[in-house]
Parts: sequence; C-alpha cells; structure tokens
Amino acid sequence: MLVLRLGARPFLDGLARTDPRAIAFALAVTALTTACCARRWSLVADGLGVGLPFAAAYRTCYRAQVLNATLPGGVAGDLHRGYRHGRDTGALGRGLRSVVWDRASGQAVQVALAAAAVPLLPGALRGWVLGALAVIVLGAGIVLVAFPAVRREAVAALGRGWPEVVLLSAVAAGGHVAVFVVAARTAGVGGPMSRLVALALLVLLASAIPLGIAGWGPREGAAAGAFASAGLGATVGVEVAVVYGVLSLAATLPGLLVLRSPRASYPVRTARGGPAWVSGPTSS
Repeated sequence: MLVLRLGARPFLDGLARTDPRAIAFALAVTALTTACCARRWSLVADGLGVGLPFAAAYRTCYRAQVLNATLPGGVAGDLHRGYRHGRDTGALGRGLRSVVWDRASGQAVQVALAAAAVPLLPGALRGWVLGALAVIVLGAGIVLVAFPAVRREAVAALGRGWPEVVLLSAVAAGGHVAVFVVAARTAGVGGPMSRLVALALLVLLASAIPLGIAGWGPREGAAAGAFASAGLGATVGVEVAVVYGVLSLAATLPGLLVLRSPRASYPVRTARGGPAWVSGPTSS
C-alpha cells in the first residue's frame, strides 16, 4: 500500500542514506539492549521455576532477534526460544510462558513510556494515541481481573524482581529509541530531539504488532502516518523507518554466530523448591 501511494523512492532513499557509522552505533547499542533483555528473561523464567544462566539467555536472545528480523510475523524467534527452553528443561508450558511474560513486561514499560511522551507529540496525534494506549491498558486489566490464574502467574513471574525488570525494560526501550533517532538524523530529519523521541516510541509500539514480513510492515505504516501528522511528511517517515529497519537487521546479525550453540544447564525447581540442574541442547 505504501509503495502504491508513495512510490518506491522513499524505500530506495532510505537504503541509500544508511551509512557504516550508523550501523556501528546500532551494533553497539543492540549488544546492550540484548543483554538487558537476556537478564530480564532470566529473572522472569526463574520466577516460573525454569530459570537459565545469563550467558545462555544472551546467546538465545541474539538468535531469537535474528530469526524475528528475517522470518514472517516478527515473533518466530521468540516462539523458538520459548519452545527450546521449555523442552530442554522438561517444562514446555512454563518455558513458553516465560517468553510471553518477558515480552509482556517489556511492552508494558514501553506503553508507559509512550504515555509519558504523549505531551511531546503533535496535537493531531495525542487524542488517538491516548485512546489506543487506553484500550491496551484496559484490555490487559480485564485479562488480569477475569483470569486469576493469569494474575497469579504474573506475580510469580515478576515477583520481587519487578523493579529490576522495569529498569531493564526501560534501558532496552531507550536503546531502541536511540537507534531510531540516529536513523532519523541519518535520513536528514532535523527538529527537536524530544519530538523524535516521542515519534520513536509511537512507531516502536506499532512495530511490535506481529503482522509484519520479516520485521517490515506495521513499522513503516505507523512511521508514515506519525510523521505526516507531525508535519514532516509520510515520505520522510517511510525513509526513517527503512533506515531503522536496515540498522536493526544489521544489528541482529551477530545472532548468526549462535544459531547453533553448545549444551547448557538450566535450574528447574524440584518439588521441595530447590534447584535441580537439567542439561539440554540449545542448538537450533
């Protein structure tokens, strides 16, 4: 749809504007954000009794990112890491749900940051952004209230470590925003940094919708609409989204090095509550 309306030029310009310095920055920042996500997943998984060492989580998160960025839907890598971890620990359901709660905690913090940034958005965007965020929060609240088992598992997954989970999620979101801002500057977008940060949080929320093709789709559509509403033009929004997409893809490529990784040991709680170590393959 974007190509039909805007032509191929924004996509080609976005590819042409990407430079090695921006890619190097994205690689460095992604190494940090991946560490934050790995630590968060390790904490959440431990709360569910299927904890895993940070090193194993770090390798697995990198692998999941490169799969997310190259396969349809944008969540295949996360499904893969949840399935493999659950199978390796002998607790498939908890392994999969550890990834669900890991992703959900990160998205919850991102929603909170987007809500805080609403005053920085152009007036034309504020109303419907607040409405969309309200629907998300209301939906999550209804699920937690209507399903006590879900609420209990949320408490178990986050537990006493929730402050660290929130902090890690905020740092990870900040890293993604920084890469988006660099992408915008690389595409030649000027203006206040605060406006770019607010637009970045909005576009990154849309990019979490699992309807893209290898990471592409909702992100570009949201960028086109948001930048147009901000008076910057839909074409500029697509260019920025394309640059960001290239940077994100390049930053996940270290995950290719761990598509096949060595065996790892995972602590699984025994009936008495103590850790029992289970060895399992983590190769893809």
